[in-house]
Order: sequence, then structure tokens, then C-alpha cells
Amino acid sequence: MEKPKIKTLKALQKTEYQPESIQKELARNLREKIRKGESTFEGLIGYENTVIPNVERAILSGHNINLLGLRGQAKTRLARKMTALLDEWIPVVAGSDINDDPLQPISKWAIELIDEKGGETPIDWIHRSERFFEKLATPDVTVADLIGDVDPIKAATLKLSYADERVIHYGMIPRAHRCIFVLNELPDLQARIQVALFSILQEKEIQIRGFKLRLPLEVQFVFTANPEDYTNRGSIVTPLKDRIGSQILTHYPHSVAIAKKITAQEANISAANESQIYVPELAKDLLEQIAFEARRSEFVDAKSGVSTRMSITAYENLISTAERRLLITHDSNTNIRMGDFLGIITAMIGKIELVYEGEQEGSNEVAFQLITNAIKTLFPSYFPKIEKLEKPNEPGPYDALLEWFFKENELFIEDDTDEKNYQKSLDSIPAIKKIIKKAQPQLEEKDYYFMAEFLLWGLEAHQKLNKLRTLEGTQFKDSLGSFINRL
Repeated sequence: MEKPKIKTLKALQKTEYQPESIQKELARNLREKIRKGESTFEGLIGYENTVIPNVERAILSGHNINLLGLRGQAKTRLARKMTALLDEWIPVVAGSDINDDPLQPISKWAIELIDEKGGETPIDWIHRSERFFEKLATPDVTVADLIGDVDPIKAATLKLSYADERVIHYGMIPRAHRCIFVLNELPDLQARIQVALFSILQEKEIQIRGFKLRLPLEVQFVFTANPEDYTNRGSIVTPLKDRIGSQILTHYPHSVAIAKKITAQEANISAANESQIYVPELAKDLLEQIAFEARRSEFVDAKSGVSTRMSITAYENLISTAERRLLITHDSNTNIRMGDFLGIITAMIGKIELVYEGEQEGSNEVAFQLITNAIKTLFPSYFPKIEKLEKPNEPGPYDALLEWFFKENELFIEDDTDEKNYQKSLDSIPAIKKIIKKAQPQLEEKDYYFMAEFLLWGLEAHQKLNKLRTLEGTQFKDSLGSFINRL
């Protein structure tokens, strides 16, 4: 829809336009979308039956909202999506600092302009994309930043007395009149600054250096907060929490399937890489399972959370690891390998907060352990479960494979080896093919080599094989034979 052609107050008064608060505007457009069965918050996967219904209830109630959740739970994205519920264009008095409605102005400047020019008052239109304000709450944010202050330069230039309201320079909140205003990480805001928001939320008034202003601001506030901040850095003062209509809890994906959809949507993968690099579904499952393992690991601070950004950046690193190998080997195509998962560690260690025991272990070691735990979790879904206590004199499903290694055979897979030699290395162990054929008879051929490598990593995770990491690649040896040799 193009920008409306109406340019004067007189022309606007001849239309059906009526002033409306932003809360009523959001609720009206939301009702229309729900009636039509349209999606209200596109791209927020996993929130369809939990967070989104709560946000819709809050909007229909005309509430200001506090989104409470750990890092990487799409709180800010959810707030930004609310702009889709605004009217595409709204009229404002041209030149107004605070988006005065031509039919319901609130600033002294706009009221005097309309009194002077009447129906010839110039009108401008602002798009809904311009009606979104966002501020990160940091300890150095001041009342002047958010609400406003006296501007001595304006007073001197216009030769105004400091008793004249026109010397006021409005802060971000008054300038967000008729807009959505998002204040991220609310607990980081100093308590005295939070107090300054009381009258805006309740009485819709602002106070600036003694001026008695009653500006009936229409602002849709969306606050975001991390529960960790309540104890580590600050808190939301109780009277402010009381004035926020709805507090909505966000969460991480409830399943690997949902997590995979989020990663696929958010990861920045080039079209060339998508065509040249094949990623088995098992590899995608394993990548997401690592995040689930991190969220319940004793070495990771659960209060801090493990952001979904970890899976997204880890996936990008996984693809880049394979791309780098393609550039070295000059192969036309490649598949993701288990060894490529070592390339995601740099994306992991910056996104997990370790407890004291984790710090003692070291971030790299914890990352290795999370990958191992993810392999152990998924392994029984693809191969026979490895029991801790095995029955004597009964053949096991992995005996032939383990016997191959016991006979002083070793397997070395170089990180940057080409596809032909990589496949040749795994084909040198006949027992692998027999195990996979029996456990996964419907397995597609393109998934075979990743599954073969996953089998070896799974046996190592259950301490049936010994895996040694070198600068060039990964070596698999018999665990018992290695132990005897060390003795």
C-alpha cells in the first residue's frame, strides 16, 4: 500500500480516520488476523502453543508486557514481530517531535500550530516500520535519555525562558508516542531510573526538571529480562513490576525436531555450500542434542542457560569445516563427517557459562564431553544398546568389529583427506557394513559413511574402543590392547 496522499488537516477530517490508542490498534488488527486464521508471529518456531497465545492475550487485554527468559529465547525478536500488528500508515502533524495525532495532539507545539493554521495544518504519514523503538538498558542510561531534559541550546536559539515548555528536549519514550517501545534487559536499569517509569506506565505523565507536564502518551511497552539478572546484576523494583500488565515466560525448544527447524531457519548457509555439502539428518540431530546435553550438564551453569545461538553458529561452523576440506581436496562434493564436529567447539565454548567444576575441567574438555554425551544419547536409537554388564559366553553385536581392532589393527581418518580415501578407510573394516546392514536395513547409501563413523564414535563413547586425537586427524584403536600395551 502506497503512502496516503492526504497532506492537510482539513482533508484528513473528511476521511473516516478516528484517533485510536496503540493498544486498541494492536488489539483490533490482532482480532482480524485471528478471525482470518492468519499467523500472528511468523518465524517463532516452538512458541505456537505456549508463548504466542500468552502474548495474544496480553495484547487483547491492552497490557504492557515483560518477556522473562534466559538468553537466546527470541525475546527481542518476538517484540519486533509486534510491528506487523500495527496499521500500515498513520497520520502525524508534520514536524512533530512526538508523533502528534492531528485530531488529538498532545504537545503544546502541535496544539498551537493547529490553532494558528487550522485546516491547513500540514500532515505527514509514518509507516509501521518506523514505529518501533528499542533501547538496551545499561547502568549508564539516564532519565534524560529515556524521558527528556531541558535543552539550553534550544532556549538560547529561540530566546525562550526556562519556564517555557518549548525548551524541553524529549527523550526516547515521548518520541515513541503511538509506537512500540522495547526496553531490553530491564534489571540492568538503575532503580532510580526504573522509578521514573512509574508515572508513565500508570498515569501517562512525564516529569522533567520541575515542569508539570501531562502528556497522555500512548506507548506499547515491551520489557525483556533474564532471570539470572535478578541476582547477579540487579532487579526489577516491585512497584514497576506491579504496573506491567503481563509477565510472559519464554523457553528453549522442547524437542530436537523443533530445534532443527529453528537452526535451519536462522543459520546463514550459502547456496553453493547447500549444493556441495550433504548433511545427514543424524548429523543435524546430533548437533541439536549437544545443546540439550549442555542444558543439563553438571559443568554448565543452568541459571545462565544455553542459547539457541549456540546451535545456529555451531551448524555454520560445521558447514565451514566441510567447505574448508573441499577447498583443500578439490573434490566437487562432500558429506559431513563425525570429525567435522570438532570444528564446532569454537562456537560452543563462548556460549556456555561454566560452574566452578566446569572451569576446573576446562572449556575444551567440557565441549568434548558434551559431544560424547550427545553421541551416547542417540546411539541406542540406531544400534543395539551397549550394556554395562554383558553376559559371558554370549556373542555380542559388536564382537566382530572389536575383534578387528584387537588384532592390532588401527584406523586413522585424516581431517582433510579426500572423499575417495575417506571412504576407502571405512571400507577397510568389513564388520562395519554387516552391523549397519542389520541395525539399519533401510539406510540410504548417501548416509552410510556418516553412520559408519558414528558407530565408531559411539563405541568409543561407551569405552569399547580407544580414540586418539592428533594434529592431523582421529585414530581408533583397541581399548583393551592399548591398556595392556601401556602396562
